[in-house]
Amino acid sequence: MPRFFVQQQKEVLVKIYLNGKLVPERQAKISVFDHGLLYGDGVFEGIRSYNGRVFELDAHIDRLYDSAKALALEIPMTRAGMAKAVIRTCAANKTMDGYIRLVVTRGVGTLGLNPYLCEKPQIIIIAADIQLYPKKLYDEGLSIVTVGTIRNLSEAVNPRIKSLNYLNNILAKIEAINAGCMEAVMLNAQGAVAEATGDNIFVVRGNALITPPTNEGILEGITRNVVMDLAREQGLEVSEARLSRYDLYTADEVFLTGTAAEVIGVVNIDRRQIGDGPPGPVTRKLVKVYRQHARSSGSPIA
Repeated sequence: MPRFFVQQQKEVLVKIYLNGKLVPERQAKISVFDHGLLYGDGVFEGIRSYNGRVFELDAHIDRLYDSAKALALEIPMTRAGMAKAVIRTCAANKTMDGYIRLVVTRGVGTLGLNPYLCEKPQIIIIAADIQLYPKKLYDEGLSIVTVGTIRNLSEAVNPRIKSLNYLNNILAKIEAINAGCMEAVMLNAQGAVAEATGDNIFVVRGNALITPPTNEGILEGITRNVVMDLAREQGLEVSEARLSRYDLYTADEVFLTGTAAEVIGVVNIDRRQIGDGPPGPVTRKLVKVYRQHARSSGSPIA
């Protein structure tokens, strides 16, 4: 059965940033009354480091603060201070090529819902290693399915808010795993393609790259935006448009993008072969270009 592979560093090396201090993993504890635990009330970011640099750090910090603002959650640290805390945590754990999870919870409160009764928000930063998909799948591509779990309505819990409440995605992930796949296509309430459970989705038609716009119920991915810019530099036409499952089935190529996944081809959707079968030339080119770009840019880890 497919698994999500996370490889942590050795315990003696792992230090967690918790409210301004770096503490050993076993000492990194929060209260059972924290509303992040009780209600999923908080925000997070997943960030990558490559070659001793944190990739797209400012973009991730900006999205974190935008998500927090949408939740009326005031983060008790400046954006510059948060960026320095991420760098500090990576340096302490020697996470030169790895994954950073940045979390801000509402903080300790009562058993009631009222967020204004919570104490100061908690800031947690974890730096570790990650392997989302085995190398074989980058070479051969993913097989995915469409699931019945509909993407959250923008008028309910807007998917652009990267909150700690990920039940919508988790329910879709359960469906995918039960179908023998590692990822799934999620539709919105109108039946249009939104995104995968943890990644954005693109189709390729000739020289054109198409991805759903944010108003279709997607998280505006950092990797998504970088790939769109890189694709334009490669001479591809890039647009945002509503997509149906028909558009996926009949595309020349389909691929997913995400911080952990990077760029990975999709070769089969709902038992329909995509294109000629293996990941196509545009996908392979963007995988290469993205990895080169990621390893040559970013905020240095002191």
